[in-house]
Formats: sequence, C-alpha cells, structure tokens
Amino acid sequence: MTPQDARQYAPATGRNREPILEILLQVLPESGTILEIASGTGEHAVFFASRLKDCLWLPTDTSPQSRASIIAWTEYFGCDNVYTPLELDVTEPVWVVENDPLIDWSNTEPIVAIVNINMIHISPWSACLGLMAGAGRILKAGGILYLYGPFKQGYEHTAPSNAAFDEYLRAQNRKWGIRNLDDVVEAARAEHFISKQIYQMPANNLSLVFERSI
Repeated sequence: MTPQDARQYAPATGRNREPILEILLQVLPESGTILEIASGTGEHAVFFASRLKDCLWLPTDTSPQSRASIIAWTEYFGCDNVYTPLELDVTEPVWVVENDPLIDWSNTEPIVAIVNINMIHISPWSACLGLMAGAGRILKAGGILYLYGPFKQGYEHTAPSNAAFDEYLRAQNRKWGIRNLDDVVEAARAEHFISKQIYQMPANNLSLVFERSI
C-alpha cells in the first residue's frame, strides 16, 4: 500500500474549506504553530497549511486511520509546514503536546492558536469541556481558539436541517448532539476565553472565535 492509498475523503471538507479559510485568514496570528484538534481526514490541514505558509500546522486525531490519512495527504501535496499528526484525546487531563518528549518547543514555534472543526456535536459534552480546559492550559493571553459547526441559539435549532441532524446524532449516541451556543461560550469563559466574534457560515453553521484574556 502506498501512502496515497491511505487518503480518506470527507465531502463536507470541499464545501466548507473556502469559507473557513476566509475566517482563519482574518483571525489567526500571522506566524506560530496552529494546533488542530480532531483533524479527521487531514484535508483541512493540508488545505489551510498550504495557504498559511508562515504558520506551522500541527494536526491531531484519536483515530489511527485518520492519522494515516493526514500523513498521506501531507505527502501527496508535499506540505512542509505540517507536522506528523499526534494522537490526542481532549478529555485527557494532560495533552500530549504538553509533555511529549519528542517535541522540543524550545526549538519550535509555540502554539498560538487552536482550531477545532465539527467535533463538539459528534462527541460527548465532556469533549467540549476538555477542549476548553486544554486550550486554557496551552494558550497564552491573546491566543485564539476557533470552533466551527452547527449550534443551537437560545436552545432552539436555527434551521430544520440542523434539527434533523441533531436527531440523527442523538440516535447514534445519546451523548452526542448539537450544542447550545450560550453553553459553549460559558464553558470558554470558565477557562478565561472571551467570545471575540461569531460569523454566520454556509449551511447553517457558525464560526466561533475566542481569545484568551489572561
């Protein structure tokens, strides 16, 4: 099997990568390491990294198949600013990037932002809390946390398609489901992140941009 054979495809990536990139170009620091949580197939990682040349992109995922796909996509496009993906579970009390002996941060650009796309609704609420806690431990004041996905507002769905999607998710796992925006903002605030900007995105999704306040 060649590395290219390990490439996986997520149809949604082709639809949302351009709108997401437009926001990332506005909100991410111009340089430094961008930590992506739950990178999935790696299609987003190589697309964004190839257009954010002054940044280093650090993808992560819990799935071995996904990490193999990330490596395959990175090699396919020859992205030299994408790290080898790490196995990272946001619910762990200490993330691998905090204590991995293979990462010498003294010779590496520090993590200045965290990007998380389409995760917190396809995982238990503890994953959202773990994401916020880890971001709070890693990012310094001014660090950016970016989230993308569907959200309820005022505990109400914003579109019938989101309501149907939420029902589908909960049928797969009762701990999954579209999260309420105010609850996510409050979870971020508990870790000293302020809601900096909320962008309306295509297909009834939102981009949430948080900034570490202290």
